[in-house]
Amino acid sequence: MELINDNSCSWINDLSSRTNVKSLDKNFDCEWLIIGAGYTGLSAARKLGQLYSNQRIILVDAQLAGEGASSRNSGYLVETTLNDGFTSNKELENYKKKADIYELGIEVVKKFIKEYQVDCDWNECGKYFASSRLEDKKILINFSETLSKLGYGNNIVDREELKKKLGTSFYNIGLYTKGGILLHPGKLVRAMIDTLPKNVKLFENSLLINWKKNNNIILCNFKQAIIKTKKIIFATNGFLKSLGIKSNYNFPITLTASMTRSLTEDEFRSIGEPKEWGVLPVRPMGATIRMTKDRRILIRNTAEVYNPFQMSQSDLNKRKLKQKNGIKKRFPQLPDDIIESSWSGIVSRTRNSSQLFEKIDKNVFAAGCYNGSGIGVGTLFGEQIAIKASNENTKEIETIEVRNKPTWLPPEPFLSLGVRTRLIYERLKARSDI
Repeated sequence: MELINDNSCSWINDLSSRTNVKSLDKNFDCEWLIIGAGYTGLSAARKLGQLYSNQRIILVDAQLAGEGASSRNSGYLVETTLNDGFTSNKELENYKKKADIYELGIEVVKKFIKEYQVDCDWNECGKYFASSRLEDKKILINFSETLSKLGYGNNIVDREELKKKLGTSFYNIGLYTKGGILLHPGKLVRAMIDTLPKNVKLFENSLLINWKKNNNIILCNFKQAIIKTKKIIFATNGFLKSLGIKSNYNFPITLTASMTRSLTEDEFRSIGEPKEWGVLPVRPMGATIRMTKDRRILIRNTAEVYNPFQMSQSDLNKRKLKQKNGIKKRFPQLPDDIIESSWSGIVSRTRNSSQLFEKIDKNVFAAGCYNGSGIGVGTLFGEQIAIKASNENTKEIETIEVRNKPTWLPPEPFLSLGVRTRLIYERLKARSDI
């Protein structure tokens, strides 16, 4: 099934259309092939282009480069996470391993932005974890203690302070963490496309149908071409499972989000004229909310098992209604018709919230399963999987390798049944904050 490009995402619509799009229409032989042109694939291609200026490097995506999850996320570059999956990180040592990877991710994105002078609305404003339920204070106090032990600046925030900062009286308790960064994900990934090395060939709207190894060559069949490559890196994140990559260790989840138009002066004044902010939920199925620098409100409040290739417009409209209600609960004074666009996107999950970063077979490598932290971790893993595939080692790879590895998942239909059941359970627990 082919992926469909659409114009439903505000982050993508903020950008000018690209005119140099090429699709595969003839066969190639190459030293390196990267499947997936999001943060991970673009980062891997950039690193390989720097390392091997005289080798042929091909980067292929099933849709337009950067217009999958890389442009459709909420734009949080995180240094800490409370709900990064369906299991809690109770052990301090394991949480530290995860946080170390987040820090490396932030650094690699910072380095890219500085080197190429990228404008992606970068804002080191921190972020909030907030809940309308006062009983969630216990969760936040425990999390605050964990962060403090690891040296992360944070503070508990009460209802009045949240109202002042966010412009809504919906939340009753929160935790502010100082290290989080908000940015425009579409602008960041577009810059990664525009700065690809000249020896990297990018082909878009070119779906990989199947692949196999033949001795030391990997044969990849696309709709209108065949590529033979010596080494391959899979960087398709939510679509790893559909390509047979570590199928029993990852699964895709479909999210939907909506964004309003920019608020008028009067509307913005009615909510207290807050500065840009971001709120993450205390409970896994609660809503993620952002106020952007240009006064738009983003809300993401659905997660489900759904066909990862396409969501119908009628189904998307049903999710849009949930987002409309979510905004209305938080900002009842705003008009009903301010949502400008709604879209779906795919994240990749693992059972224990760990990431995939490994050699699958000789000359076959994969990175993905970021559990919602793909901007920083995806960029880091792309760069480092390219180095690992080059049979080199770095301190970053050593840090990545000591993380907990993804654990085994049951086969279908038991997997989907289990995930759906857990999502329903988490949705009920978070129902007041959706």
